[in-house]
Amino acid sequence: MAADRARAKRSDSRDKTSPDDQINLLRGWPNPKLLPASLIKDAAQSALSDPKIWTDGLLYGPDAGYEPLRESIAKWLTSFYQVRVGEIGAKRICITGGASRNLGNMLAVFSDPEYTRKMWIVAPAYFLAFKIFQDAGFGDKMRAVPEDDGGVDIEFLRREIEKSENQAKKDGTPEKPRFKHDRRAKVYKHIIYCVPTFANPSSRTMSLARRKDLLSLAREYDALVICDDVYDFLQWPADTSNKESVENLEHVQMALLPRLVDIDRDFEGGAEREGADGFGNACSNQTFTKVAAPGLRIGWVEGTEKFAYGVSQAGTTLSGGSESQATATYMHICLTQGEEQSRLQGHVRKTLRPAYARRYKILMHAIQEHLLPLGFQLPQSTRDIIGGYFTWLSLPEGMNAETLSRRCKEEVNVIVANGKLFEVPGDDRVKFDGNIRLCWSWEDESKLEEGVKRIGIVAKRMLAEGLNGEEYVVVEKEREEDMAQYK
Repeated sequence: MAADRARAKRSDSRDKTSPDDQINLLRGWPNPKLLPASLIKDAAQSALSDPKIWTDGLLYGPDAGYEPLRESIAKWLTSFYQVRVGEIGAKRICITGGASRNLGNMLAVFSDPEYTRKMWIVAPAYFLAFKIFQDAGFGDKMRAVPEDDGGVDIEFLRREIEKSENQAKKDGTPEKPRFKHDRRAKVYKHIIYCVPTFANPSSRTMSLARRKDLLSLAREYDALVICDDVYDFLQWPADTSNKESVENLEHVQMALLPRLVDIDRDFEGGAEREGADGFGNACSNQTFTKVAAPGLRIGWVEGTEKFAYGVSQAGTTLSGGSESQATATYMHICLTQGEEQSRLQGHVRKTLRPAYARRYKILMHAIQEHLLPLGFQLPQSTRDIIGGYFTWLSLPEGMNAETLSRRCKEEVNVIVANGKLFEVPGDDRVKFDGNIRLCWSWEDESKLEEGVKRIGIVAKRMLAEGLNGEEYVVVEKEREEDMAQYK
């Protein structure tokens, strides 16, 4: 009876204090105010006004994609990543329908649900990728690889791969793929999926040493490392203590770290070293979603020339030609029109980086004021560079993420992503029920601090109640003080 009265009392207080205006810190979308509608409109009008362009754009495209766009992307990547082994050539690039669509295409070409031993997923992981892996036949072969401060626990991954190889021998797994042997590509024994820079959801960045270790491991066990490098262009210095460092980010002209696909080009002989097959062991899966607009549904993948060609030979591409062919003509114009830089590069430099840096600064200030004193913790607290969309938080010891996220929605109308969303299905060894993810890209800047403040109110209640609210023992005076601050 006492517990029932406590639950009833808690329910009454929620009804009285829940605000009308919802704050969504889960949605990983760009704020509509940051979408470059005029830039895309001008590019589309320019493309559709020139018969030499729209004829190519409105017909079936070549398998690898619109050649001018492949060339303009190659120049952009060469400049941003400061590649040490010469320019990135267009033949290393295949235009795709976006990072998610291409993830499915790559698995269709380069993996086999019988021959490929496991799908290794650096976790916490982008949760919407799980269904893509399941559709490719890896529903019972997905395995979580925990992150550490270097970005991925290499020793854990090595041990688990060795176990899977031993098990494959016991099970009599074929030494050659039975179902995809006639493809114009290869089938890898292992697939490793990660977001090396500004990971979704953890916001961690994999160190250079760990990237080299991961590539070496991939070569040793014939693995393909699929890298979602989708946040790389959205980076800025970690020190945003003064206005100039936030508003003027022109000096951010190159990436902090080489991608795994860059390392694969020249590390210990590269993909053309003696005994290698030329397909490489890493690819960079990228998209215009984060630097332009999600609705464009266009991206690209970079790998060796043999790898890029293999992606272009997916059956869905061969049937209709390159994906997003018309949009590709627009994006080429976005990447080539401009004075000192293209208009798209200018949008990233003048609009996106400053906006996201401001949002990050606001969110971090709020976290430091309202959450860290309660026992919340941040990953990789010492960093030179920040970027992406997300912040990952560890909860106070014993606090449950599902309970916190549910109560944030019910009591203060804030949506947060609880850590269990990012657990690899079917693998209970790596758990995240003590974490939440906050996104700074979607809500208006004015709502970010308020959202974190509301989370803090709920967290304080839970701590006072015995963490997960099984008994409602909040001192009435403390609750009233919280609500006064909230109002």
